[in-house]
Parts: sequence; structure tokens; C-alpha cells
Amino acid sequence: MSALICGSLAYDTIMVFPDRFKEHILPEKVHILNVCFMVPQMRREFGGCAGNIAYNLHLLGGDGYAMGTAGRDFDPYANWMDECGLDQRYIKKLDSEYTAQAFITTDLDNNQITTFHPGAMNGSHQTEVPTQAGISLAIISPDGKDGMQQHAQQCAQAGIPFIFDPGQGLPMFNGEELLAFIEQASYVCVNDYESQLLQERTGLTIEQIAKRVEAAIVTRGGEGSIIHVKGQSIDIPVVKASAVQDPTGCGDAYRGGLLYGLMNNLDWEVTGRIAALMGAIKIEHDGTQNHSFTLAEFKDRYKQVYGDTF
Repeated sequence: MSALICGSLAYDTIMVFPDRFKEHILPEKVHILNVCFMVPQMRREFGGCAGNIAYNLHLLGGDGYAMGTAGRDFDPYANWMDECGLDQRYIKKLDSEYTAQAFITTDLDNNQITTFHPGAMNGSHQTEVPTQAGISLAIISPDGKDGMQQHAQQCAQAGIPFIFDPGQGLPMFNGEELLAFIEQASYVCVNDYESQLLQERTGLTIEQIAKRVEAAIVTRGGEGSIIHVKGQSIDIPVVKASAVQDPTGCGDAYRGGLLYGLMNNLDWEVTGRIAALMGAIKIEHDGTQNHSFTLAEFKDRYKQVYGDTF
């Protein structure tokens, strides 16, 4: 099986604020907010949802293709993908734009403030789902609005099951648009905040959403995740990380695990556990694509955590 991973490709400029945002933001003054956070630590990483998910799926040995739009400054990222063995056949370069850029500041409580320049991502509708390429599964992750809608329609028309993963792009859509995604999707995956927003905008509870798809997955950070499937709620506990280095990209690592489980016809509890372990491994490392392991090493750690293997 092969997966198409539709979403953003971006450079992440990640900064660490050695304090807590709450100590510097006065709630009664937010209407005239003017703050500056001094960040002695900064690094630039390869990121974007499509790039991150493809990277994590590849670590597990899954066959996946990132599909998205990049800008004229994409060459360093392209070289990195070549080094990692990530296929770029469905990435379109737009020379008139910069690659999307995320500027992320994390405080000591792992709260994040992000500024995002979409750049070439806004041209994502210029790519098309390769319906004759043997793609058996897809994920629609945060991307340009038109591109997300177009790719969902193309997957549905081609009979390609897909995960609807709106992420931080969810606020772009109204209730009717979100219902259209749900009706076309086979799976929905959101975090707990996105779940609440999705329910408010569609007027559906998460249980009702789960009845319209094969499964609805809600991640809850340090509280683990819940998979709503066939009228049941499967609780997936969080995996304790050996160190909490950087939460950026943990959700994408989790989704890489989901894709792997679905592509290998694993049951939902095992799939959720794989996804949870992927998130834990990611959080132990700075950046979104700096962790590395072999599948044998991953299975060894899975056995250490859960007492069995897959």
C-alpha cells in the first residue's frame, strides 16, 4: 500500500523563550498587546505537515508520498528529502513564492506562539491527486484552503479513503464546509481543541461525527488520545518520554503512526499505540525531523512499553 500525504511544506524557525508567557502578558491589557520575548535559542528546521508526516511514515518503513507546493528557496529542503530517501514526485515548485515559513516560540510550559507565512502553500490547488498512481490511502492535512477542498473531492471521486486532519487550518472553514469534508472522509483526526471547534461549527458531537466515518481520533497531549470507532471509545494512554525537548511536530509524528497502522491493517488499539509511541519519540528531540530509528528498534521499544509486539 502507498499513502498520499497532502499538506504543507515549510521551514520552521523555532525559538525557546526561557520563561513563561503568562508572566509577561497582562490579561486586562490584551487589547493593547505589545510584548517582546527575548529568545537566546533559535534554530531553523525542515517542517510542514506533509513533510513531517512523510518523514515519520518513512521511518516506520511505510510507502508515502508528500504532495504540496514549495517556493524558490526550497532547494535545501529538497536536498534533505533526497538524503532521507523521501520521494518528491508530487511536490510542485512555484518560483514566484517563498516556501511557507513558520516562526514558533515555545515557553517553559511548552506553550507556543506561532506566526505563519503561507507563501507557496496558497498555491496548493495547483497540484492534483494522482488518481491513477495506485494510491490506496491519503491524508488531507493543513494546506491552502482551496487545495484542501480540491484534494478531498479528488480523493472521494477516485474512491481513495482519506484522513481529514484539519489541524491549525480548521478555522478557515465554516460548518457547511467542514461537514462536506466529514462526508467525504473515511477518518477524522483532530486534537482536543480542534475537536471542540469542529463540534461547535458542525453542530455534531464527536460521537455523531464518528458515526459518519470509520473512526474519529482525538489527541489530548499529555492525556493520551481517544479513538471513537463503531460506537466504542478506545483509550490510548500517553507514552512517557525519556525527556521533553520540543513538542513541535508531535501531532504529525502521531499521524505518521496512524497511517502505518491503517496501511498494515492493524487493529485500532495497536495503531493508536504505535501513533502514541511515535509522538513520544518525537518529543524527545528538537525539531520535527531530527529523530531517527530503524523499524527493529521501534518494535523493541514498543515491546518495552506495551509488553508485546505487532
